[in-house]
Amino acid sequence: MDIIFLGTGTSHGVPMIGCQCGVCRSTDPRNQRTRSSVHVVMDGLHVQVDAAPEFRLQCVRENIDWIDLFILTHEHADHVGGMDDLRRFCDFLGGKALPVYTTPEAALRLHSVFPYAMGETPRSKGYAAFRVAHMLKRMELPQGTIESTRLPHGPVQTLGLVFTERSSGRRFAYYTDCKSVPHEAKVLARGADLVVLDGLRPQEHPTHMTIAEAVEAAREIGAPETLLTHFTHHVDHGPVEAELPPGVGLAYDGLRVKLGNGGEA
Repeated sequence: MDIIFLGTGTSHGVPMIGCQCGVCRSTDPRNQRTRSSVHVVMDGLHVQVDAAPEFRLQCVRENIDWIDLFILTHEHADHVGGMDDLRRFCDFLGGKALPVYTTPEAALRLHSVFPYAMGETPRSKGYAAFRVAHMLKRMELPQGTIESTRLPHGPVQTLGLVFTERSSGRRFAYYTDCKSVPHEAKVLARGADLVVLDGLRPQEHPTHMTIAEAVEAAREIGAPETLLTHFTHHVDHGPVEAELPPGVGLAYDGLRVKLGNGGEA
């Protein structure tokens, strides 16, 4: 299983507009953050999770040239904003609609924001087309399974996802944008080879886990490796990662992780 972190930042991105703080002016490339999304390749199946406003640029940077299905974790703008650029992947599918799986609430948002993209084929050549369906608790595919759970994110609930690759048995949990990891989600993530958790910043936040809260959730899940994501400019990659316990690290834009074949790519 291959995991590509297209973006690891918040809705503001880093550097932030008009900010002159040390992180926003940092020369460490790991502090250059586009909005969060991840691309998962599971036995050849390409799954894109969320589409940030920088989605097109992320795909060009990371040479993403195929998507079989798309999962939207929730309806916030920093996860929806790049979905119009999925039109190119509809072109690659021969003008067919791209399967999009999400929550009922996010599906309503998609119909509102992208009414022209709802259908089995593009309205015009080169347009996006989405075949929207509600994400199942367990999706069985020839390449493996994708399981979902709900995570609290203020007034919104997001999708937490666990991928299991059929050929290798490797498991990957992706829990972004959440204030906590409920018991059901922790149980689902146990046994994963890699867990990714929302770890917004050191300071308290009403709808996201802090670094400390994410570290505690990682301890309770007990995965051999945990990476945090969705950072503000309060997170200076090098110094913050140096303070984390063994087995917990920080993701960064462009990070590639290969499960089942030698670790980081």
